[in-house]
Amino acid sequence: MESIAITATKREVNGKRVKTLRTAGKLPAVLYGHNVKNQQIEVSEKDFAKAFKTAGESTLVNLVVDGKTQPVLIHEVQHHYLNDQPIHVDFYAVNMTEKLKVNVPIHIVGEAPAVKALGGTLVKNLSEVEVECLPGDIPQAFEVNVSSLETFEHAIRVADLKVGDAVAILTPLDEVIVTVAAPRTEEEMKALEEKVEEDVTKVEGVVKPEAPIEGAADDKKDKKEVK
Repeated sequence: MESIAITATKREVNGKRVKTLRTAGKLPAVLYGHNVKNQQIEVSEKDFAKAFKTAGESTLVNLVVDGKTQPVLIHEVQHHYLNDQPIHVDFYAVNMTEKLKVNVPIHIVGEAPAVKALGGTLVKNLSEVEVECLPGDIPQAFEVNVSSLETFEHAIRVADLKVGDAVAILTPLDEVIVTVAAPRTEEEMKALEEKVEEDVTKVEGVVKPEAPIEGAADDKKDKKEVK
């Protein structure tokens, strides 16, 4: 796979003023990790979106800050509470000779005969698996082909993943990744619909609190009641 690079510059703007960066198409970020002093940086929003689409959080990225290249992982991405756009990024500098733990995504491919022929529903229990290895050995993703799921008794487990000796899987090997559930009977569907209607009446007015994000206070302040 071709190496992925993102160019960054040191950031002078912080706190509430980062809103001006986002208006200009820049994304505020922080670089920290192995042998790196915490640095406030900024990257192009478009360049980051393109790199993140390919790399995710489990593929090494070459972060170039003022001409100096540092291998990093995209460690955390914070999103806007309304439009889900990235508004802040953490880059974690790695030591290429030191093992680390990382979550690797699972990609489902193929078609399960138990779905196509028997009318079952594909049930995905895991979306990622935790592994430990050197940064250069991190799998970009685990591809799981569900064409072997011929009956409702079949399942693909973590133990079925194919990995090399350089990668140790930390997720319990007996955990089910994907299986196929049998179609519900009419009685089960009716009971489920009644349960959903009952639950809806119990959660009216429940609002999930949002965690504070750097520079987000101004966005909320703009939406206060206008007299």
